[in-house]
Amino acid sequence: MLVGIFDSGIGGLGVLHEAVCALPDARFLFYADREHVPYGEKSEAEILSFSEDITSFLAGKGCDAIVIACNTATSVAAGDLREHYRGRSLPILGMEPAVKPALSFTEGRVLVIATPVTAREHKLHALIDRLDVSHRVDVHPMPRLVQLAESSDFDGEAASGYISRELSRYADAGVGALVLGCTHFNYFAPQLSGLFGEGTALFDGNDGTVRQLARLLDREPATGPDGSFPEDSFDESRITYFDSGREVTDPGEKALFTALHRRFTVSKRYIYRRNPV
Repeated sequence: MLVGIFDSGIGGLGVLHEAVCALPDARFLFYADREHVPYGEKSEAEILSFSEDITSFLAGKGCDAIVIACNTATSVAAGDLREHYRGRSLPILGMEPAVKPALSFTEGRVLVIATPVTAREHKLHALIDRLDVSHRVDVHPMPRLVQLAESSDFDGEAASGYISRELSRYADAGVGALVLGCTHFNYFAPQLSGLFGEGTALFDGNDGTVRQLARLLDREPATGPDGSFPEDSFDESRITYFDSGREVTDPGEKALFTALHRRFTVSKRYIYRRNPV
């Protein structure tokens, strides 16, 4: 079983990591379109074109399913891609900001942070309009976090200062849940948690996406006693990396992805997970 996962850059690696842990019998192709990152500041026509080209590339490699591990690309391109590949036995999954579990978790306010495209797209606002009957959800674009993640600038003053300037106004506003509406944002979970404190739970779409992938592939995902995907199932040898269509074979370049996996294992400790068992 071969699964293709793509993102505008390195953000989707978190989805990849969880999928590798959950599906120990699968192999993975991970396509980071770093030549065109960030998608969140591109036009919709550009995002659709990039997504079509990547999906065609992964389909040509024989993937049994493709995951759009990018909220921005999902909001713009998922519908068109599914229509194009309808009837070809190629499931195409997208990401959805975890607004529903966040609203279920808290009676306080819910803050969704996302890229500018995701923040303004109809898909997110339709989701909020459908679920947020008590009008508790706020949306705030955070475009620079993508650029900081792509530079592996996770813990420096640039990241902490930017997060503080953009979000400190919400820190005392009764935010009970913070939704990470971009896969790049997971890398900053420690700083985000530190700003808002223990009273605010962080949510992402990774867990739900991977469980849906397992269902579509008719697989039971591997889980530990707490219902999370077991880290001891992670095996990087089952992954082939591509950087905008070029296979990554240089050990130095591969080391970047290995380091990002380590970073993700730290960051995901700050993400709320309901025991799904």
